[in-house]
Amino acid sequence: MTPPSSDATTPTEAVARAYERLAAGQAAAWITVVPEEDARRAAQRLEDEGPDGRPLWGRTFAVKDNIDVAGLPTTAACPAFAYEATATAPAVQALLDAGAVLVGKTNLDQFATGLVGTRSPYGVPHSVLDATRVAGGSSSGSAVAVAEGVVDLALGTDTAGSGRVPAACNGIVGVKPSRGLIPVDGVVPACRSIDCVSLFSVEPAPGTGSWLPGSGARSEGARIGVPPPDQWGLAAPQEVAYRHALTGLGGVEVDLTPFLRAGELLYGPALVAERLTTIGPLLATDPDAVHPVVRRVVEPGLGATAVDVHRTHQRLADLRRRFDPVWDEVDVLVLPTVPDVPTLAEVEADPVGANAALGRWTNGVNLLDLCAVTVPAGVRPDGLPGSVTVVGPAGTDALAAAVAARIARPRASLAVVGAHLSGLPLNHQLTDRGAYLEAATRTAPVYRLFALETEPPKPGMVRVGPGERGAAVEAEVWSLDEAAFGSFVAEVPPPLSIGTVELADGRSVKGFLCEPSALVGAEDITAHGGWRAWLAAR
Repeated sequence: MTPPSSDATTPTEAVARAYERLAAGQAAAWITVVPEEDARRAAQRLEDEGPDGRPLWGRTFAVKDNIDVAGLPTTAACPAFAYEATATAPAVQALLDAGAVLVGKTNLDQFATGLVGTRSPYGVPHSVLDATRVAGGSSSGSAVAVAEGVVDLALGTDTAGSGRVPAACNGIVGVKPSRGLIPVDGVVPACRSIDCVSLFSVEPAPGTGSWLPGSGARSEGARIGVPPPDQWGLAAPQEVAYRHALTGLGGVEVDLTPFLRAGELLYGPALVAERLTTIGPLLATDPDAVHPVVRRVVEPGLGATAVDVHRTHQRLADLRRRFDPVWDEVDVLVLPTVPDVPTLAEVEADPVGANAALGRWTNGVNLLDLCAVTVPAGVRPDGLPGSVTVVGPAGTDALAAAVAARIARPRASLAVVGAHLSGLPLNHQLTDRGAYLEAATRTAPVYRLFALETEPPKPGMVRVGPGERGAAVEAEVWSLDEAAFGSFVAEVPPPLSIGTVELADGRSVKGFLCEPSALVGAEDITAHGGWRAWLAAR
């Protein structure tokens, strides 16, 4: 994942910015903050040594507090479990060696058991997008720290979706790498057999400087699979955003029943029993030290037998055999990340049920040994960003990141009213750039349309002045990524230009207009209602 853009240019400037924003942000996102003077000294050492060989020079980061940093406490959000780490986890050391400065350790669902971010005695962070909604978990604090702009990137962990659900709830990027890609040494185990160290950032692009292997992978030609709509299980606002995100992808529907069934096994007693290797001793000696909801989740594991464990793993192996053929059809899956972003009140009312719902599209990734990249995509009717997760087989992290970057890339909407309409001679100038049709619509009734003497024939549209009579004109709105939009605009010949066009639904988008001087002697064809109708009338 490419280090995120930053307005700081030196480590000391980055640290000053981080602590200024930390003071204004959510205190509940943090468990231990590195003293500012210590961070400043670390930054100054980096400046004295220079940026050579340090790709993260001038960046700041945070670490989920179930990952060890020498000299700092590791709590796993449980004060009775806390200890001072004597060694730094390799995942953290890699960032320090790359020149990043540690700001602190972040809050989490206790023992990384939860997807809601509310199961901690250190406070409850909320989504940066809506204070009434959960931040997601278990890596709640890491996601909030990045989304608030306190740090450039953060480490979390991911066992059931903890590196993806908080990303979706806060409108940022979350990476669940292939198992083993990032060492889990120095991480308090949740389920050691499937735990991963996860990454949070604000930038999706996996270009040069990426510290995911195989950077620069291309997404062109990737075969994309999507679940059929009857499997989505999304709340209405989330479904709107997901449909929008899928527009133009050309994905094929694949049955993901085995994937969903595998995910349902994750919090069954047989697999929950693995969590007891960490929580069990404390549960036996001081059960009240364990968060009551966490205790409710893990206690069924005490009754699991060896037969139960083997039976569950056999069931999982069978589901994997049924699922694996999907990779003969597609290269990656583009899935919803969460069915919805629940409110804090909804989670308080049903802490286990709300949590289980959040894992619908994340749990199976871990159990089937897949990699995943979550990015904001699409927009909900309530204004919150949607989110999708690109999932691939283990080892295809770079391809998943490339497809995710393509989906999340900022896009522009362009209104066309003439030769660029679907099926007309210049439409290929859009489709050749990867543009897709966003909407067939009309402009607001404030324009007039003229036939220009050009080759191929084109119309010229102008907005009427105050008191003048205008009309609605047939239009199409096409979606292009920003680079494609720029190259397209550069080729627009005079007397046409790209300005702001008002649509019938009240939106304003960029679109084709014409210099008024070019309309002298041109035929006014406004009465036809649009360019196609005029061509048909001819």
